[in-house]
Amino acid sequence: QMHLVESGGGSVQSGGSLRLSCTASGAMLDRYAMGWFRQAPGKEREAVSCLSRWDGPTSYVESVKGRFIISKDIAKNEVYLQMNSLKPGDTGVYYCASDSLGRCDDPIRSTKYTNWGQGTQVTVSS
Repeated sequence: QMHLVESGGGSVQSGGSLRLSCTASGAMLDRYAMGWFRQAPGKEREAVSCLSRWDGPTSYVESVKGRFIISKDIAKNEVYLQMNSLKPGDTGVYYCASDSLGRCDDPIRSTKYTNWGQGTQVTVSS
């Protein structure tokens, strides 16, 4: 069973950057598609980005395209979300998750993701 732990969240001003990390244990993440999701207060969880098992397709929700970059380091068993030009609307708890089917879909299908981390808070002030 894969265990995921997110880190790197924090509070930044609008226009700032953060890099989220998701460390996997119990399984090698190169066998999974990995996704980042977020949930703002009072709102439903939203898919943000995903990365296929293979060095192939990625996907981003429209609101973060051109600002966020998903990547992974197989040697460290980690996946990252580089977030640039942050906006107050990016505020929320960010979760990473894994999908054993290995494929990142566009649009991202959150129901495929079966292992979830505990989340890390990102707060962007104006």
